Amino acid sequence: MRRVCEVPASERRGRVGPRLGGVIEIRDFTVDITDTQIKDLRERLARARLPEAETVDDWSQGIPLAYLRELAEYWARDYDMTRVATRLNALPQFHATIDELGVHFLHIRSPHAQARPLIMTHGWPGSVLEFLNVIGPLSDPPAHGGAAEDAFHLVIPALPGYGFSDKPTRQGTGVPRIASAWQQLMRHLGYPEYYAQGGDLGASVTATMGTQRPEGLLGIHVNMALASPAALQALGEPTPEELHMLARVTRYWDNESGYSTQQRTRPQTLGYGLADSPTGQLAWIVEKFYAFTDCDGHPENAVSRDEMLDNVMLYWLTNSATSSARLYWESFPNPVTDNVTVPSAYSLFPEELFWVSERWLRTRFTELRYYHQTERGGHFAALEQPEIFVREVRAGIRALNLD
Repeated sequence: MRRVCEVPASERRGRVGPRLGGVIEIRDFTVDITDTQIKDLRERLARARLPEAETVDDWSQGIPLAYLRELAEYWARDYDMTRVATRLNALPQFHATIDELGVHFLHIRSPHAQARPLIMTHGWPGSVLEFLNVIGPLSDPPAHGGAAEDAFHLVIPALPGYGFSDKPTRQGTGVPRIASAWQQLMRHLGYPEYYAQGGDLGASVTATMGTQRPEGLLGIHVNMALASPAALQALGEPTPEELHMLARVTRYWDNESGYSTQQRTRPQTLGYGLADSPTGQLAWIVEKFYAFTDCDGHPENAVSRDEMLDNVMLYWLTNSATSSARLYWESFPNPVTDNVTVPSAYSLFPEELFWVSERWLRTRFTELRYYHQTERGGHFAALEQPEIFVREVRAGIRALNLD
């Protein structure tokens, strides 16, 4: 089923970032994983040529060979290859063409009349799958021990070049364009007023929506935020906590940023190996589930094996290693650093990559209404700690409406 909407020109003007045209087309969407895809994947996993083992007894050189082999064997023999399709097809899915930008998204309407619209955006190496465990509690709180007044209508898009969204065929699809596309999508879906939420690159998209200030955006919640170190220095002597935060940034760039440097400089070169080798794609992603989660030394302490493989499977099925990395190439050379001037909420999960103090964050998020550090969780907050994530989204957006 296809639906076409022309957004009036009067609604396309103003503070909406890079201007897109007004035609939006939406069709129903179903995930289909074929026997041919499964056979090919298993054959590639079986004939993988692996390197020798690391020369250390930890993860400091990357994912250990023994664990990678264990995961690859489980993927080939025991993992349910149709699991991603089953999980996604249980939800209302659609594909929107916003001018030339093709976007896969989930759209879950709450059964509660007072529900508020919320668009939620993932990052890398995540996907829409990150949010599956929070959809029920956010859209139907009474069914999960919550209150109806905390209900949300949820729109969960896959970033362009990720998952079942289209791969951009020309340059120019960076964070500002995506932020503008999300605004058009929400208006077309019948939400003249809405909230936005995001982490990682999704936080960049969400914060950029806050700088663009599209009509109808009531406020944002992010679980990753960035502010200028120079702005912190201008506040005076950093506190001991802020010095620790700055040290975390240095450790990230010294020890954890290799993937980012490759993706923002040579995504095409990286993609040849990952597109050809499911074992390589597995290693590239799972290493981040170790490094970026609150996992006490093993990624499966934070995210189940099947859920990690679901995410890897989505990247493999859609051959999106290159196109997802290309968003770094598009966005990192000219990051959006303008002030976020809409009502904002921030939840700091303790194993997030970057930390910012409340006063530091206020140098950029000028209408910050909520700041809270949680007791557990990391970069994949919704996936690692769904109950805490739900609580933070509810509290944060509730605070946006308090004067």
